Amino acid sequence: MASVHDLIARVGVEQARKLVPSGERKLIDTAAQAMAIESRAMGITYAGFCLTALPHNPLADDAVWERQGHKVKLVITPGYLPDRTGTMQLHGVPYGSRARLIMLYLQTRAIQTGSPEVELGASMKDWLSRMGVGVGGKQYRDVKEQANRISACNLTFVWDNDRRGKAFEKDAIVKGGIQLYEHDDENQLRLWVDTVRLSDSFFQALKEHPVPVWEPAMKLIAGKSMAIDVYVWLAYRLHVLELKTPVTWAALFGQFGHSYQNLKHFKPRFTEALKMALAVYPDAEVDVSDAGVVLHPSPPPIPERKMVR
Repeated sequence: MASVHDLIARVGVEQARKLVPSGERKLIDTAAQAMAIESRAMGITYAGFCLTALPHNPLADDAVWERQGHKVKLVITPGYLPDRTGTMQLHGVPYGSRARLIMLYLQTRAIQTGSPEVELGASMKDWLSRMGVGVGGKQYRDVKEQANRISACNLTFVWDNDRRGKAFEKDAIVKGGIQLYEHDDENQLRLWVDTVRLSDSFFQALKEHPVPVWEPAMKLIAGKSMAIDVYVWLAYRLHVLELKTPVTWAALFGQFGHSYQNLKHFKPRFTEALKMALAVYPDAEVDVSDAGVVLHPSPPPIPERKMVR
């Protein structure tokens, strides 16, 4: 992917689009946008989410989600919230890009303010708008569903050793739930309760192991949940490497292939997601081979800006 950014810098965006296959032009456009953005706005996610991930697609409402990452295991159990009548309703595990973006907002604001109490209201609406997510119609319903799932579920991260983090007890991500108001007017600013509180155990783990990501990158891949997962994984791993590090296809399939039945179907989808993640991480150096990928020591994902012709 470095050659894509180099190509754009050398010949410009329009000429670069002519020199690649038609299926690669979206990558050229995305890479060019990343190179042209001057913002250094930073988001924060927990290290555990860089090595494991939420599902991409919905599970059965009563299904428990377990993922094994590199030296860490994530377990998420669905939970109950009261509906308008007070009846307890089961909500399944959060999934997809919307859930990932909500979680990124909550974690970023908690670290920025140094408090587990996270302001919602117009702030969250504005942030979702920056991510290209509207708050009207189907997009609002999607956000509301994922907010309910995040509010209801319990999660546990179990680490293999104490060097990268401590296991914490099964706990909610947030206390009290993320309650969304019902409004017919999609331009209404007060769509959210004023604040929501991260659980003490999750907030403590987040403070001990925060991982910075580049906010504009998240916007550019906001609708692609696997690309988000690959991006945050690279953001976590590349800048701390001292030597090039191979990762086998079997290991990649174990971490990212939960939506695919076999490695044969997974490899082309992962390669697509990797290309998109690298398009918004211009300084990342990753090689793809028949054996897997090779990660090279690279600068962190908050980039120095480069001019694009």
